[in-house]
Amino acid sequence: MPKINGNEIKPGYILEHDGGLWAAVKVNHVKPGKGGAFAQVELKNLRDGRKLNERFRSEDKVERVELEMKDQQFLYETDGMLVFMDNETFEQIELSADLLGDRRPFLQDGMTASIQYYGDEALAVQIPQKVVCKVVDTEPVQKGQTAANSFKPAILDNGVRIMIPPFIGPDENIVVHTELMEYSERA
Repeated sequence: MPKINGNEIKPGYILEHDGGLWAAVKVNHVKPGKGGAFAQVELKNLRDGRKLNERFRSEDKVERVELEMKDQQFLYETDGMLVFMDNETFEQIELSADLLGDRRPFLQDGMTASIQYYGDEALAVQIPQKVVCKVVDTEPVQKGQTAANSFKPAILDNGVRIMIPPFIGPDENIVVHTELMEYSERA
């Protein structure tokens, strides 16, 4: 694995630090008037989600890790475990539903997800950024509510509550942005 200088760290880099795998979330380069320059880096542990603020001087060496991305198809969920199938080898693996966090309801049967691996260990699951969902329940349109930024609550077919524009009614398909968990457009 390549070693990089502390001042070369960028957001999104995966680093091996203190015996764990950390993702650089925020990086702030500081050049104080007295002393050497350093990078103030906010790190997030990929295994347990802990956060850490660390200071790296330019002469510090850190191990940069490259994760392998594999597209795998979601099959089903059983006892809090998600079962995925590799599209090339047809091997099935089980991953904890906790890897998706609050985006879990947007994972649909047959959906292809990108899974990040470090060796044989799955660290993260990324689902498509936009997913089509059906509006199950929402309030009726109120006359005169035509303001451009007025929204009303709705419940989707996966149980998630989001805000939608007033012109969308029940049984309509919409596109939802999975990271922001908000309405994107009509399907």
